[in-house]
Amino acid sequence: MIKMKAYTSKEWVSLRLRPKILLANILLVFIPVIAMGTISYLMFSRTIEKQSSDFYMVSLTETDRKLMFALNEITTISNSAITQPVIQRALKYPDHDLNHDTRQEINNLFIHHPMIESFSLFSMNKLVYSYNDSREWPNVAAESWYQAMRLADGRPVWSGPGENGSLAGDHPVLIHARMIKDYYSLRDIGSIVITIKPELLEQVFYDTATMESGNVLLVNRQGQIVYDKSGMHVGDTVSFPFLDADDAKDRNYYIDQYQDEESLITYLPSHNSEWVLIAITPTKVLQAESVPIRNTAILLGLFSLLSAFLFDLFFVSRLVRSISNTVGGMRRVEQGVFTRIAASDRQHDESDMLVQGFNKMSAQIEELLQRVKMEQERKKEAELAALVAQINPHFIYNSLESINSMAVMHGNKDISKMVVSLGRLLRISISGTQELISLATEFEHVRHYLNIQKYRFEDGFEFSMELPGHLASCRTLKLIVQPVVENALYHAIEPMKQTGFIQIRAMEQAQQIMIDVIDNGPGFDEKVLMNLWDRPADKKYKDSGVGLRNVHERLRIRFGSPYGLMICSSPGMGSIVRIRIPKLEMEQEALLEANGGMVSEGGSGA
Repeated sequence: MIKMKAYTSKEWVSLRLRPKILLANILLVFIPVIAMGTISYLMFSRTIEKQSSDFYMVSLTETDRKLMFALNEITTISNSAITQPVIQRALKYPDHDLNHDTRQEINNLFIHHPMIESFSLFSMNKLVYSYNDSREWPNVAAESWYQAMRLADGRPVWSGPGENGSLAGDHPVLIHARMIKDYYSLRDIGSIVITIKPELLEQVFYDTATMESGNVLLVNRQGQIVYDKSGMHVGDTVSFPFLDADDAKDRNYYIDQYQDEESLITYLPSHNSEWVLIAITPTKVLQAESVPIRNTAILLGLFSLLSAFLFDLFFVSRLVRSISNTVGGMRRVEQGVFTRIAASDRQHDESDMLVQGFNKMSAQIEELLQRVKMEQERKKEAELAALVAQINPHFIYNSLESINSMAVMHGNKDISKMVVSLGRLLRISISGTQELISLATEFEHVRHYLNIQKYRFEDGFEFSMELPGHLASCRTLKLIVQPVVENALYHAIEPMKQTGFIQIRAMEQAQQIMIDVIDNGPGFDEKVLMNLWDRPADKKYKDSGVGLRNVHERLRIRFGSPYGLMICSSPGMGSIVRIRIPKLEMEQEALLEANGGMVSEGGSGA
């Protein structure tokens, strides 16, 4: 069973998109509609059964009330008659012949009731008197109801048409029988048997509600049908579980087979403990009211199924075709073939947007690849030029070493220091291919530059440099501080008559590094400050503002728009140039290279 499930799951996964969508649509629409229709049909059928059972229970209760009233009327007559002296004398002296007046007096006690057909008086061993009755004593004594009458101790005993065998004749009857006791001694002196016309039961059951093909039964505890409203099954023997008094049920109805037909059976124990009233209705009659719901459920199911196929035909197929074309285009892109996918001119839905978006993306990728190809070609040309140009740095380094050796031999320490500083300055500036260097290396480069400039300015300025130890290993773009310091020397320190001062300091703020270059020069106004960024791009480097703009643009290109230069100056107050760069450790430098040289917004930028 587990293997079957695994196989089914594998088959489902291997299905293509369109069958999946169709099956999903059927599962989500068709099956729920059928399920809801079936549930509604079953619930409505059960409701009909319950309502029908309640209706029959009311009807059976009313029928039993009528039956009790009718039987009590006969019982009242017999109660009055058995205490009459004429009855008492006739039974005490059964050997005496009854004259005409006595017979007439006895008749007047019974025959005035319209439902009494006949009656008989029996002593303990023979017939004493009968009216319109042909029963003989031996036959009466052999009846089953007679023995029940003897055990009833004077209480009436009823025997219906299906119990007393009268159905064999053409005239079934209802029998009322009871023992008669001596008025004074209370000993049994005889019995009375009253035959009731069958019209009595017909009148009682006439108004009992039944549906088409339904029936109402009066059944005793032995399963004999005492009375049948249809008149077709009186005297038959049936089997119902509720006839056993010990078989108690929570409900007074259930569904079972009756006469080879599924039927709703509703029952009510009669006031006569030996009888049970039963209403029987074929379920097909009840279900006829549920047929519209069943048909509606079937129609909704068929409509939902048709809708699923129409949805597949007019929408899913188009969507899947767009996706399939896009997948095919992606596979061609993997192979380096950038061909457009056929698409409609208008964007009707997301599938059209998908195709058009893919075409746009494919065109952009093709364009980017062309750009990368061109950049690679340019890079190769630049690398080739760099290899050729490496001859010049080596020549310069060797020449400076020779000059330094000669200065040392002649004892000129100033020249030696200047040559050493120039050599180290050039090594940082023009040697190596690494674009990012440590802040310590950048500050060392600036220090060598200022040492050389001090000889030029004949100690006309002083400088200080502050680099916290925890920032020394942080990475920065090469040659960003020296141009700013150079700009300060030429445009702030050189015009001064007194000794100038340049302060260079680095500090950390919110995962960013701020490098301030501060001078005590004359400063400049806002107009000059704004013109610094408006100089033509072909101005020489030494011109005012060109070096600053170069540094600013390099920083923005490398790290992004949040980084670059910020200048603060006013006449007579000196100037402050702040360089803002991200705080990059060694591992962040590798991440920066992987991101194409741009600092992510979640890193140390912005």
